[in-house]
Amino acid sequence: LSAMSSTPVPVPKPLLPSPPHTEAARQLDELLADLGHTQSKLAAAGQGAGVPTESLLDNMLDSLTRDLQELGITAAPAGVCAACRKPIAGKVLTALGKTWHPEHFTCARCGQELDKGPFFEQGGQAFCEEDYHQAFSPRCAYCAGPIREKVLTALEQTWHPEHFFCAHCGKVFGDEGFLERNGKPYCHQDFLAMFAPKCQGCERPVVDNYLSALQGVWHTECFVCTECRTGFTGGSFFELEGRPYCELHFHRQQGTICHGCGRPVTGRCITAAGRRYHPEHFICAYCLGRLHKGTFREHGDKMYCQPCHDKLFV
Repeated sequence: LSAMSSTPVPVPKPLLPSPPHTEAARQLDELLADLGHTQSKLAAAGQGAGVPTESLLDNMLDSLTRDLQELGITAAPAGVCAACRKPIAGKVLTALGKTWHPEHFTCARCGQELDKGPFFEQGGQAFCEEDYHQAFSPRCAYCAGPIREKVLTALEQTWHPEHFFCAHCGKVFGDEGFLERNGKPYCHQDFLAMFAPKCQGCERPVVDNYLSALQGVWHTECFVCTECRTGFTGGSFFELEGRPYCELHFHRQQGTICHGCGRPVTGRCITAAGRRYHPEHFICAYCLGRLHKGTFREHGDKMYCQPCHDKLFV
């Protein structure tokens, strides 16, 4: 049995990219805005001429940079984008120790842009929250879903804390902890009801202070005579159909009680008129003389010798 519960462990927290740097290329911002307005025109021209739009944009940017240099304006790039490996002339985003075009800092799985919200890092790559949890978060042993916040570890598996409950009644475990059977957790009440041996007397679970008898276990207070409910002080008992009896009630159940004295007949026995007697108690009800089989007479429920019977009733 196991009664050890585990402590929840927090999952990694999302990161935030550094705000875009605007100071490094302020002089080119307006020019890049104009460049954006003309992008559709360049795209149309590039398609007609068979020249890629990207090449036309790069050529125009180079031309603008040369024109600025001729005017004495130096527009140094803010860095090199870790995704496209080209200089960053406009806004720059810093994350994972690298610089990026904001539109190029994307989730490694779904491609969603990550410049405006939190992200998770794994193996030097950035992921949106959903893809990170689907790919890397531990899975709940109950619902199989990713565990996004606190992780509870128990039975060599991970669980949502709210999903770690009794496999029978569904109750979340409190301070008493849990007990394990076949890899499943149970509360104490259900574990005992389902798996603990049952008392042969009251059929309730037996936990401690028990004894073994008649191929079963018993609470000590339940192992008593089935008829009179008294304990067996001498340590001995009689068994009948799997139940314990004291000597008197065992013989009553068996029909081996002396009709004369009312005590059990355990030795020599005389049977007469469907009744049993100790030999010394098989006597005439009138003269109290010993009777012998074949020489007695019955009247009512009493036995008489022949002379007494004739004297009294003939």
